Amino acid sequence: MSGHWLAIDTATDIASVAVGNGATVLAGAHAPESRRHAAEILRLVDFVLSRAGDRPADLQGIVVGDGPGSFTGLRIGWATAKGLAQEKGLEVRAVPSLLAAAAGAALRLGAVPIAACFDALRGQVYGAVYVIHADRVETLVAPAVVTVADLARLTPTTARPQLVVGDGAVRYAEDVKAWVSAAPVPLEQLPPAATMLLGLVERAGATRPIDDLATAVPVYGRPAEAQARWEARHGRPLPDPSRPAG
Repeated sequence: MSGHWLAIDTATDIASVAVGNGATVLAGAHAPESRRHAAEILRLVDFVLSRAGDRPADLQGIVVGDGPGSFTGLRIGWATAKGLAQEKGLEVRAVPSLLAAAAGAALRLGAVPIAACFDALRGQVYGAVYVIHADRVETLVAPAVVTVADLARLTPTTARPQLVVGDGAVRYAEDVKAWVSAAPVPLEQLPPAATMLLGLVERAGATRPIDDLATAVPVYGRPAEAQARWEARHGRPLPDPSRPAG
């Protein structure tokens, strides 16, 4: 066993994968819009494993971005992670994708409150507020579907964020600037999420252990409209793409 983790995040428009251990990133790759294509995610996984000199069976485990975010993207990323883990008998841990974004900003700012917002459409964001310490993560506001104004009200008055990051923050930039008096930071200016997941996987308060891999699902935030229509029409949950049909 190499002791390395494979990290996968597909919650936003920038899908990313990485291999490493803690803050040491041995190989990483990311691609805009590739989250919607399972074959592209597998190609990125093969690429980073090859660059790191690892085989899937050698890994310590897989850490996957837990959302909330793109319904389609999360399903594909999780199907990839679960398929590899089930085939090779690997441990899986989940870390909020919002936390990975905040951790990217924390590399420069240190242990201060940082908010992350992904665009949830309909005037809302998937938002959360964190303080990333060297050995642990403090969640000030857990991931939720809110407006930026709602997120501001939920945040303790003594812990106003120094920065708000993410595509949702950019979309509602005026609301963000009214809250924190600083311009939002787009995801493109942050390290790829998968590289941040590697540094969070062993940190207290960051991960959600996956006890039953077969039934585990990410935190979608809310169902996609297509999913809601499908389930209403068929009267049952949408099938998990990581499970065989039958």
